[in-house]
Amino acid sequence: MELHLNRVDYIQVGVTSQKTMRLLPALGKKATQKVAIADHDGIVTCFGMKKGEAVPVFKTLPGQKIARMDLGGAVGTPQEKIFVCSGSQVRGFTKKGKQFLTFEANLTETINAMHVSGADLFVCASYIYNHYCDCKDQDYYLSGDKINDITCLSSENLTRLVPVLACQDRVLRVLQGSELAYEIEVPGPPSVLELFNKDGGEEILYGTTDGKIGLVQIGERSAATKWEIDNDKKKGGVLCIDTYDIIGDGVNDILVGRDDGTVEVYGFDSSSEPTLRFDHILSESVTSIQGGCVGKESYDEVLTATYTGWVTGLTTEPQKAEAGPGDEVRMSKETQSKVEALRAELEQLQVKVLQGREQYQQTSQSSTAVSAVPVFSINDKFTLCQDDASYSLTLEVQTAIDNLLLQSDVPIDLLDVDKNSAVVSFSECDSEQPNGNFLLATYRCQANTTRLELKVRSIEGQYGTLQAYITPRLQPKTCQVRQYQIKPLSLHQRTHSIDQDRPMNRLSLVGQFSFAEIHSWVVFCLPEVPEKTPAGESITFYFHNTFLGTQLEANYCKGEGHFRSDNISTISILSDVLSKEATKRKINLNISYDINDDSVSHTLKMIHPKLEYQLLLARKVQLIDALKELQVHEGNADFLIPEYRNILDESANLLEEYKKQPAHLERLYGMITDLFIDKFKFKGQNVKTKVSSLLEILDNYDLNSLLDFFNEA
Repeated sequence: MELHLNRVDYIQVGVTSQKTMRLLPALGKKATQKVAIADHDGIVTCFGMKKGEAVPVFKTLPGQKIARMDLGGAVGTPQEKIFVCSGSQVRGFTKKGKQFLTFEANLTETINAMHVSGADLFVCASYIYNHYCDCKDQDYYLSGDKINDITCLSSENLTRLVPVLACQDRVLRVLQGSELAYEIEVPGPPSVLELFNKDGGEEILYGTTDGKIGLVQIGERSAATKWEIDNDKKKGGVLCIDTYDIIGDGVNDILVGRDDGTVEVYGFDSSSEPTLRFDHILSESVTSIQGGCVGKESYDEVLTATYTGWVTGLTTEPQKAEAGPGDEVRMSKETQSKVEALRAELEQLQVKVLQGREQYQQTSQSSTAVSAVPVFSINDKFTLCQDDASYSLTLEVQTAIDNLLLQSDVPIDLLDVDKNSAVVSFSECDSEQPNGNFLLATYRCQANTTRLELKVRSIEGQYGTLQAYITPRLQPKTCQVRQYQIKPLSLHQRTHSIDQDRPMNRLSLVGQFSFAEIHSWVVFCLPEVPEKTPAGESITFYFHNTFLGTQLEANYCKGEGHFRSDNISTISILSDVLSKEATKRKINLNISYDINDDSVSHTLKMIHPKLEYQLLLARKVQLIDALKELQVHEGNADFLIPEYRNILDESANLLEEYKKQPAHLERLYGMITDLFIDKFKFKGQNVKTKVSSLLEILDNYDLNSLLDFFNEA
């Protein structure tokens, strides 16, 4: 069944956080619903639609930034009370805007996730979960990693309310009172949870920061994964999910909002797995999504809220006028009056802007003038993409971006991004200087660009800081700086388990250091490790290298640490960085190694397919110009052997792929060279003089000759 939805913009509020817009229950079966939305200015706005106009129901006074909104009410009654959290405070409003609750949760951190169910209130700060019943403290739990969202299950089959936490370490934690009942491993860091059936049930939908969606059935003692949808098209991370029958087939569809502005509707066929029925792209990240009826009675719609506060509907109501070329568009009187009202409002705004500019000029030139820097919000995300072992940097600003300057003190490559329309220019760098730059790049944005996506690839072992200087189109000119750490083992990603049968190298540290100190060193070395020191006396983390597929196990406690990896270079980097960090704190370390020679040939065999593919790609790209010249000279390509004809046919794709992966071959050469040097470093030999011979072998690459060279050197 085809789904056609038309876009309608309703109102704009301030900058919004994730899950801060809700639809209040409808009074009749097909009646329109009121919309409640909260923003960073601390204002809760509730409005309804009348004759195509947004009519406010109530608007609260400004205050602290609102991080979440939920609807609640007595069990069995319409859930029409509005709850919002800001700082460590939860406030409740009636549907008419009267405040009936102010509850101070007494948390040291700000609340970033909340769920309301009857008299039960569940709140989460970064690592802390609290459950209150009638505003009295019930349960408390300290999570091992950052909590991104919470929801709560109630069903006839479950004997109690079951809270479920979405945690950054790729785990859903199911609680029983103040204890952990069990954990569910999910394929990415979960960012949002939603009940599959709003009336109850044991099924939970989750969305991850790397764009995957799944459904999990929760039981008393264990859970079962029903289905998972991969993010094959490399869309943005999931920020919000809702369920609503927008297609009208009697089955709830899944509505998804992503951080790259994509809105999706998944429907169910006869199979139990969902299929994509509709998608639409907004120009900024979608922070909230709801299904319901807002613009006109009897017409369902998907309602979204974006980062900069736009409330937009994708409605099933057909467009008023569909004019072909040469047709005159006849507007209804209602639409005409709307256009006239907008024109009048635009004129008023232009007059206000002129008056404001004049006033600013006068005050800035007076003797008592004080320079005021305009404040603007930035929504940024720096994440490691597993598929291509690169870092994605997403920057979103509430106003149009003028330019962006990227500066890095470590060697990194900038990769091409299809969605990016900004013009990039590079400045020369002097990396030899102390504190010198390895990268200086400027992105000049087109008008009305509020969101930029960049991709960079780092080199393991080289660590430092990437800085982004963001200048929006604001007067007077102002700039904000954001910093991102490139860690020594930057291409490693957390995983649930590793293959214990691989040949492993071991690094052991013993010394007078505390659990917190060694944990801080691991945080410095590796991404995706929680900054908070874990509870308990020891901890084990597993990682895999997204570029090579090698693995790492980190196990440590007070006074000792053990690191195992099938890549000798990973052990070498860890050894160098950890000993440097310990020296800074004047801590004496006793370091021992257990090197497995088989691991070197194992790593070379893992690099082999990648290297072979890149060499073949480079050779094909080198041939393209010559083959094109021959084709022009001969008039056609029929005389060429099939292999060469295929290269000509695929030339555009080959060049695009080669362009997307600059320095890929040099990277692989560098890794093999490092592996060679590291192998003999642990034996106390310096083989840097033999590197030129190694590069000769790589230029005439053959796996067996490379393995022989490593063994004979």
